[in-house]
Amino acid sequence: MKSLSVFKKDAGAALKKPMMLITILAVLFIPTLYSGVYLKAFWDPYGNLDKMPVAIVNEDKGADYEGTKLNAGQDLVEELKKSKDFNWVFVNREQAEAGLNKDEYYVAIIVPENFSANAATVLDDHPKPAQLIYEPKQGENFTASTIAGSAAKELKAKVSAKITEAYTNSVFDNITEISNGLGEASDGAAKIADGAGQLDDGAAKLKNNLVVLTEGAGKLLSGIQPLKQGAAAIKSGAAELHTGGSSLASGLNQLSAAHKQLAAGAAQSAAGAKQLSGGLQQSAQGAAQLKSGAGAVADGSSKLKNGAESVADGSAKLQAGLTASVDGSAQLADGLKASAEGSAKVSAGAKSVSDGLQQLAQANPQLAASADVQKLIAASKAVADGSAQLQQSQAQLVQGASDLHSGQAQLAQGAAQVHDGAQKLAAGAGQLNSGAKQLGGGAQQLAEGQQRLASGAASLATGGGKLAAGMQQFGAKLGSAAAGGSKLAAGSAKLEAGASSLAAGVAKLGGGIGSVAEGSQKLSDGAGDLKDGTADLKTGSSELAGKLNDAADKTGGVKAADETVSMFAEPVELNQETLSEVPNYGTGLAPYFLSLGLFVGALMCTIIISLRSTTVEEASRFNRFASRTLIFSAMSVLQSIVVASIMLYGLGLEVQSVPRFYAFTFIASLSFMWLIQALVTWLDQPGRFVAIVLLIFQLTTSAGTFPLELIPKWMQSLHPLLPMSYSVQGFRSVISTGDYGRMWSDAGTLAIYGAVFLVFTLLYFISRGRDEKTEINSEQVLSV
Repeated sequence: MKSLSVFKKDAGAALKKPMMLITILAVLFIPTLYSGVYLKAFWDPYGNLDKMPVAIVNEDKGADYEGTKLNAGQDLVEELKKSKDFNWVFVNREQAEAGLNKDEYYVAIIVPENFSANAATVLDDHPKPAQLIYEPKQGENFTASTIAGSAAKELKAKVSAKITEAYTNSVFDNITEISNGLGEASDGAAKIADGAGQLDDGAAKLKNNLVVLTEGAGKLLSGIQPLKQGAAAIKSGAAELHTGGSSLASGLNQLSAAHKQLAAGAAQSAAGAKQLSGGLQQSAQGAAQLKSGAGAVADGSSKLKNGAESVADGSAKLQAGLTASVDGSAQLADGLKASAEGSAKVSAGAKSVSDGLQQLAQANPQLAASADVQKLIAASKAVADGSAQLQQSQAQLVQGASDLHSGQAQLAQGAAQVHDGAQKLAAGAGQLNSGAKQLGGGAQQLAEGQQRLASGAASLATGGGKLAAGMQQFGAKLGSAAAGGSKLAAGSAKLEAGASSLAAGVAKLGGGIGSVAEGSQKLSDGAGDLKDGTADLKTGSSELAGKLNDAADKTGGVKAADETVSMFAEPVELNQETLSEVPNYGTGLAPYFLSLGLFVGALMCTIIISLRSTTVEEASRFNRFASRTLIFSAMSVLQSIVVASIMLYGLGLEVQSVPRFYAFTFIASLSFMWLIQALVTWLDQPGRFVAIVLLIFQLTTSAGTFPLELIPKWMQSLHPLLPMSYSVQGFRSVISTGDYGRMWSDAGTLAIYGAVFLVFTLLYFISRGRDEKTEINSEQVLSV
């Protein structure tokens, strides 16, 4: 009770002085000045935005979009004229810039001249976004520019909605066209389905015909074998013909050489016959003159002997030449016969090829229609015809060679007879020479014999001339025959080369026909797949027609009503369901400024109230502690009541519970008061400095304005250590959220802070070794 008495005396001494009372009353309103006046000034700043000037500059020239006039800038101006969100001022670009420079506007929003034109490029390959130019003057007032920035975003949303409405109208018009197009597409799909059915039938026919083609290609491949055999036979016959032709040319060359020898012997024989005729003439003259001189007879018989020997020699050469001619004609006949046999084989092979190609063409009409096959058939026929003609010519040539051989044989026999006659003539000339002595006796007989011999010599001379002429004709014919043999050999070589080419072509034809057969088989398999695919196409096109028809019905049911267009333009509405609604800016900041005001109010109390002295001289240490604590606690009660009442009934602050609001205000005020009392009691003036530093840290870490996560990490670590963090959260709970559990928890934490620092104050008074000097003067007690 002694402590209460000391408190009463100290309080009474203070209340006796009017100025001190006024000072105390002023200190009581310090929390109200900090919190109430500030909150009143900014209680609802967003409710007065219609007084904030914002310049609007519309330079948009409009554009055409899908046949519709798009004038987004003018639409924006019309909307803003209806809106009272801000003090919209509609000016041009120069006026806006001048107003910003003169601080007449906080921000300018400019709609550029290409705004609608860029908005109309939405369907271009490279669309250009429409841009609003936002020019805030942040240096003049950052908060104003921030608020205007929110307005610019809202304008952007409104303009976007208007432009989207234009897009939507165009889309709905296109949907109508799409509906019509889908209907036409459905009809087209039905036609496709019909065409797919016809295609399916055609694929089936194609598959069947390809089966026939595959079988025909197989038959063609089988029929090409005789053609290959005939080509091989032609090649073999051509080789034999070439061999025979070469032999014929060689025989003709040998025959020509023998003929030259025979011609030389015939010439010698003719010369001998002439000499014989001359000798016989002389012999006849000698015989006529036989009677006149035996010497002449002797000379004539000697000449007759020489001429007979010459005749014998010429007849020998004639016989040898004719014998060689007979051998050459025999070889010629053999060569021509071999050539005829080769030609016969060639003709047979060509005919076999022609027959094989004709059979192949008859077996496959499509192959018969090929121009290459027709050319091949015509060529084989031409080869067959040419081979037949060659066979006939060679048969005639063989016959001529045979006749030539027979004539040569007869000529050889005649030559043998001539030789025998010449030998006999020589023998007779010998006998004539030996019997010259008997000439005189048989002159008459000699004259007769000479007449006969002259006649025979004349015949011999005539025969020798004919023989020479015949040999010349035979030589000419034989030269022609030799030239023909050479041509025959050259032609047979070309025939052999052509036959080789024919055989190679037939082989390639066989390979091509094999490839055709293989390809036709693959084509037949592919035709089967095509048949399956056309069946699927027929089914799918029918389904497509049905789906397109359904789509046309659905798109046809889309109606472009105003509500539908608005829904497309703004499909999302923000339905705000606020938890713990805060009605205005002042209510949101009240916990922060109430805590600040109570802390400053407590600090101001330590300036006008003594923290250590008392007016009671005999007061003990504890009594002085109790008196000081009761005075500061009473100031806390008064400050909390005043500030809470003004907030509730002066500013109209709405709280979840008025009694809890009063109680929490008192607990926060008392906690701050006891904290500051301990600091200043222990440290005096430096204690107030520490309290101010602590206030600064609490203002930055209490999350009273911005969320805790937005401040630096090291400041976040101080948040749970400082009492204002709990006062701000507790005021939020009792004012806005209604979380009374959280409120009482924060109140308990503040009480713990106050109790701890109150103990520190008690320790100061107990630990002092001597009493502080008692100040009797109450003005000194209540002053610094």
